[in-house]
Amino acid sequence: MTDLFILFPSILNGLTTGAVYALIALGLTLIYGVLHIINFAHGAALMLALYGVYWLKEAAGIDPYLALPIMVPAMFMLGYGLQRGVINRASHGKDENILLVTLGLSIVMENLALLFFKSDTRTIETAYTLTTVPIDIGFAQAMIALPKLVAFGGALVASVVLILIVGRTDLGRAIRAVAKEKHGAKLMGIDVEHVYAMSFGIGLACLGAAACFLLPAYYVNPQVGNGFVLVAFTIVVLGGMGSFSGALLGGLLIGVVESLGGLLLGESLGQIGIFLLFIAVLLFRPQGLFGAKA
Repeated sequence: MTDLFILFPSILNGLTTGAVYALIALGLTLIYGVLHIINFAHGAALMLALYGVYWLKEAAGIDPYLALPIMVPAMFMLGYGLQRGVINRASHGKDENILLVTLGLSIVMENLALLFFKSDTRTIETAYTLTTVPIDIGFAQAMIALPKLVAFGGALVASVVLILIVGRTDLGRAIRAVAKEKHGAKLMGIDVEHVYAMSFGIGLACLGAAACFLLPAYYVNPQVGNGFVLVAFTIVVLGGMGSFSGALLGGLLIGVVESLGGLLLGESLGQIGIFLLFIAVLLFRPQGLFGAKA
């Protein structure tokens, strides 16, 4: 029973972190599923979203959660504009060029952040930053930070909304058609270039939501996105390339594994469990936990 008292808070914290990981990975999964490219600028875009939330709080006094209606559309427009104005034009239709363009965008974003914000690590203070909430399930109890609990609920809701958009709307049907057979979709009258840009925009909109959920309990600096995108890539492969349910459940699983790894091995070695799990999946189920065989 004593072990359960120790493990339960760790699992709970892992789930709250994993939900945000899943939201970030869902955006990456959508971009990969439709454009069939790996977006190396995903982490840098998350960093920009975090700076956006930070600036709204410090300059305009807007609470991070109230910044959601601003950051989500702003990141969507950034993604749409980058895909139509930069990635699509510079790639000339070649996948290898797209990889280089997104890598270049990542370098540009990080260096612009260094220019304007320097390398300082920044945080924000809110009235609820240090507030904790008791969680009691009868046989185990834990105290969890309120921002983490809100992030868990908000990230799950945002993830479900994204899955419903892709699965139940006309835009979602167009996205799935283009992902499966872009030439056939074009013959059916679907504007493939528009769907590409919409998918990229929605993928970055997920980062806008994730930034709003993260910042009350996290920090931002020009390199902050690198750690998140590494975990997000792992989740995408773990859950199955292009699988939304795999990204969601994989994110939660990775969060728990990271948290338990930190508990058992120490904070600095907590992520070892993530990559051991990743290697095991590549060895024994290379299509991912929820992916279909090629």
